[in-house]
Amino acid sequence: MARIVMTDDGIVFDGASLEEKPLGGAETSFIEMANALAARGHEVIVCNKCPAERTHRGVHWRPLAQGVPDSADLYIANRGDRLIRLCPKAKRSIFWIHNPAGYLLKARYQWKLALRRPVIVFSGASHAGTYPGWAFAGGREIVPYGVTDLFRHATPREQVPPPRAIFTSNPLRSLDWLLELWAARIRPAVPGAELHIFAGAATYGAAGAAKADRMGLVLDRAAALADHGVVLRGPVPKTQLVGELGAARALLYRGDIGETFCSAVAEAQAMGLPVVLEDIACMSERVIPDETGYCVKGEADFATAAIQVLSDDTLWRRLHRGALAQQRGWGWDDAAASFEQIGGLR
Repeated sequence: MARIVMTDDGIVFDGASLEEKPLGGAETSFIEMANALAARGHEVIVCNKCPAERTHRGVHWRPLAQGVPDSADLYIANRGDRLIRLCPKAKRSIFWIHNPAGYLLKARYQWKLALRRPVIVFSGASHAGTYPGWAFAGGREIVPYGVTDLFRHATPREQVPPPRAIFTSNPLRSLDWLLELWAARIRPAVPGAELHIFAGAATYGAAGAAKADRMGLVLDRAAALADHGVVLRGPVPKTQLVGELGAARALLYRGDIGETFCSAVAEAQAMGLPVVLEDIACMSERVIPDETGYCVKGEADFATAAIQVLSDDTLWRRLHRGALAQQRGWGWDDAAASFEQIGGLR
């Protein structure tokens, strides 16, 4: 058993938050990794902005303000520059990032990365490509996010669902674009189709609160399209989201240049839900074209693909079965095993 210390200085959350409230992808991934490493027999200590010290699913959570242990077999700093040089006597260190890596080129990151030389972990090839070769690192590795186990046990659906599309990402990530395309092209071609929006500021904690006004404008537009089949549902915890994905027919998402993995799409695919995406950033890494969904260029092709998935039952069955067969094999235990290997624990 190894001693693993993990740190994060973003929003307030702890291990129970995953079951209790909606969370963003970075926070979800951090919790899932901690849980998976503990399940593999390691002592895992998390120091973050949790409200109080507690142990949850074998992981010891404690407020970052109480300090960070000086030593560990493996130290995992999560995204923040002030964390890079903590736990100075750790045998190995990883710097795990979740956003496009351009921000690491700031001086306050580069000098710390130059001194510590942690292995930087990216979530995919597109993500790794955002960090130039000349920038400091003690190594570069790609470890895709696992799919939360809750989404990995769907069975093939006997009945083709009604034309209900779903959006489960950040409303500032092109939801306005999707709403316009839905009202102008998709809904008129599929009468009775619905677009359910599971999105809102609550998912992102303090960061979401700072953008609440901007999100509100987009969500107000969604609410105004009720006559076009748009249903504003708000964010929900994953325990509820699994049922919503299981009732939907497709996930529609344009993508965003800020995406580096997109757990929303990965979760939908693992549930056997066909997706229609635009070829932006990492989106092409989340779908197997014409087997589990579509990744297209431009709004015309996006609308055409969405209309087909929402209206062609034979096509839907093929994409549904393809996603179930091919898109749920990699879980958090697999991702944790990769972190063990990077950290010299196996």
